[in-house]
Amino acid sequence: MDTATHFVMGLGLAGLSFVDPVVASQPSLAGAVMIATVLASQAPDADTALRLKNNAVYIRNHRGITHSLPFLLLWPALITIVIGPLFGFTDLQALSHIALWSFIGVAVHVFSDLFNTYGTQAARPFTEKWIAWNIIHIFDPFIFGSHAAAIILWISGIVPPAPLFTILYICVAAYYVWRTVVHARITHHIKNKDMHHDPGDRYIVIPSISPTRWNVVKAKTDGSYNVGVLNGGRLEWFKHAVCSTHPAVEHSKSHPDVQAFLYFTSYAVAEVEELPSGYIVRWGDVRYLHRKQFPFVAVLAMDSEYHVLNTYVGWLSSEKLDERFAIDPGSMKL
Repeated sequence: MDTATHFVMGLGLAGLSFVDPVVASQPSLAGAVMIATVLASQAPDADTALRLKNNAVYIRNHRGITHSLPFLLLWPALITIVIGPLFGFTDLQALSHIALWSFIGVAVHVFSDLFNTYGTQAARPFTEKWIAWNIIHIFDPFIFGSHAAAIILWISGIVPPAPLFTILYICVAAYYVWRTVVHARITHHIKNKDMHHDPGDRYIVIPSISPTRWNVVKAKTDGSYNVGVLNGGRLEWFKHAVCSTHPAVEHSKSHPDVQAFLYFTSYAVAEVEELPSGYIVRWGDVRYLHRKQFPFVAVLAMDSEYHVLNTYVGWLSSEKLDERFAIDPGSMKL
C-alpha cells in the first residue's frame, strides 16, 4: 500500500489496541503503543532510503529483505527496545504488549502489500520470489477512507475505540475476501470467454483505483503479451507486446539498471529504436498500463558500438522520457 494508507492503518491498529485490557487501562502505555504501531506500519518501507543512492538499487531492493520473515520479528524488537524505555517502561509485561502490537503493525503492513501488483519478497530467506496477488490497488479508496473516518470518530470522542476499530477491521477483512473472490471470478471469466485462448496462456488481472476497472495481461506461450482493460465488464485489448531480439537488447541486459529492472519483474518486454548514432533500448513492465503506456521502464541510450550513453530506470511517462533522451516523441512508444 502507499505511505498514507500505511499511516492510517498504523493509527487504526492503535485504536484496535484498546481491545487489549492492559493497554486500555494505562493511558501512558496506550500512547507508547500508538507510537509503536505507527512506526511499525512504516518500518518495512525503510528501504525507501535507497533512493538516495540510485533508482536501480531502490527497485532491486524495495519490498525485499525489509519485508521478509526475519524482519517480522526484527522490526518489532527494534521498535520495542526504543519505545519502551522512551516512555519509561522497563517491566516485561508492558514491553510484551508494545512488542505484540508492533508485530501486528509490521505483519499487517507486509500482508497488505502482498495483495498489490508490486508484491514483496515476504518468503525470504527461503525464496527471493516476488509474491504479488494483484487483488488490491496500491491506493484503495475504501481502505483509506474507512480508516480516516474511523480515526475522526475516535479523536472526536463520538465512538469508543475498541468497538469502533473492531467493526472497522471486520469490515476491512470482509472487503479483502470480497475483492479476492471478485478477482478469481473475473480471471476465470476472461479465460473462458476469450475466443483466442491457447493452452498454456496465462491471464494476469490487475486492479486499478476503480473497483470496476481492471488491467488485463495475457501472457502467451511464445513469450509475447496481450495487454488490455476490463471496464464495466467490457474487455478491450490495446496492445500486443513482443520483446525485441535485436543485439542491443542483449547488450542492455549487462547494465545494472536493466538487471535491477529484470530482477524485479517477470513481465518485461523491450523495444529498440535505431538512430543514426546508435540505439535506444526501452524495457517496459506490461503489468502497469496507464493511458495506454507502460510508465515503469528501464531505458538505455547506446552508441553504434553498444556503449551506454544515458540511462533511466523507474517511473516516468513517455513524454518525460522523450524529453530526457531528446528524441522524436513518436519513436519511443512501446
